[in-house]
Amino acid sequence: MRIAVIGGGSTYTPELVDGFARLGSMVDELVLIDPAAERLEIVGAFSARIFEHYGHPGKVTWTTDLDAGVTDADAAVIQLRVGGQNARISDETFPLECGCVGQETTGAGGLGKALRTVPVVLDVAARIRSRAKPGAWIVDFTNPVGIVTRALLDAGHKAVGLCNVAIGFQRRFASYLGVDPSAVVLDHVGLNHLTWERAAFVDGVDRLPGLIEEHLSEISGEVDIPSEIITMLGNVPSYYLSYFYNHDKHVRESLGAPTRGQRVAEIEAVLLDMYRDVTLVEKPALLGERGGAYYSEAAVGLIASLHDLDAGAVHSVNIRNNGTLPFLPDEAVIEVSARAGLEGPAPLPVTPVTPDLAGLITHVWGYEEYALDAALRGGRDRVYRALLAHPLIGQHEYADALADKLIAAGRDHLAWAR
Repeated sequence: MRIAVIGGGSTYTPELVDGFARLGSMVDELVLIDPAAERLEIVGAFSARIFEHYGHPGKVTWTTDLDAGVTDADAAVIQLRVGGQNARISDETFPLECGCVGQETTGAGGLGKALRTVPVVLDVAARIRSRAKPGAWIVDFTNPVGIVTRALLDAGHKAVGLCNVAIGFQRRFASYLGVDPSAVVLDHVGLNHLTWERAAFVDGVDRLPGLIEEHLSEISGEVDIPSEIITMLGNVPSYYLSYFYNHDKHVRESLGAPTRGQRVAEIEAVLLDMYRDVTLVEKPALLGERGGAYYSEAAVGLIASLHDLDAGAVHSVNIRNNGTLPFLPDEAVIEVSARAGLEGPAPLPVTPVTPDLAGLITHVWGYEEYALDAALRGGRDRVYRALLAHPLIGQHEYADALADKLIAAGRDHLAWAR
């Protein structure tokens, strides 16, 4: 297989490459694509050394030419970041001025990212479809994954969205239980970055109640959510739910503090220096601080299943709702556990969702509808409406001010705003 990675110059790419080197025996060529030529050369050369170190028979190549890179690809992974870390830092900062959480996928920052990203991803996807092999899958790891995947599917692309939240829980729960991660099947439900683990099945038995009882303090600390909320819910929310359950606390702690984007920018600079070392053949420990744990395993496993190499394996993916959650329309994109094969992911049965979860899911879905409309058609009125629809904003005073700040911050990337 020839697999194209769009955004392959990212300092995080060696994590993905490491996964293919260890687990991706089906790969003949992994081609990294990125317009940042100097960085791509550094990351590409290091990635090739990783393949060689593991004795992988395939090859790693790299190019700044998107069209050449995706030609004859069997699958394409999109992991780009429009605007780089500077845009991320902006997303994490300007909402705080209005008393709203600053985060690159949640709230106003997430809308800023969606506005910049959706048009670019759609252009990339169109070029993939015209040059890759017929039926090539697009695996989207670009945030906000739910909104971006919805845009891809609405445009007729053969796409599935991927996030690493669920596989992180799977690995953590497996460690607590002393079983192989593949033995743990999660009842993972919600929208991207708005998910809950409602069960953890091992041999058909739900082990989650026992996990919560025995490891409540550890789980609470890992997801940054008070233990009493987890006990009350009887499930484990993802750490992104902390921005909803602890919104004002996050705002207070973020004011005047360095953003996550600033920390990542510092890590990236160090990583690039490390990657230049021709004796380095394994991903450095520092890469683990970059984020996206287990992304490589998730991506390799999903691509294998979609090509019938591990058919029937369960993955947590972003796909069309199609009746899975009865309170959302069929065309919505949700994030659930699904068995994947040549025909794509098929969601596992989902038990009824409690009113509190369903209400929040529906509210955020409504925001995402307006966010996608704004990303596709532009205009201050659409940006304002999306902000007003978001449960973490939802007031005229905030939405009105944030609309202007968001547009000003993204002017370099929003053609309609210039």
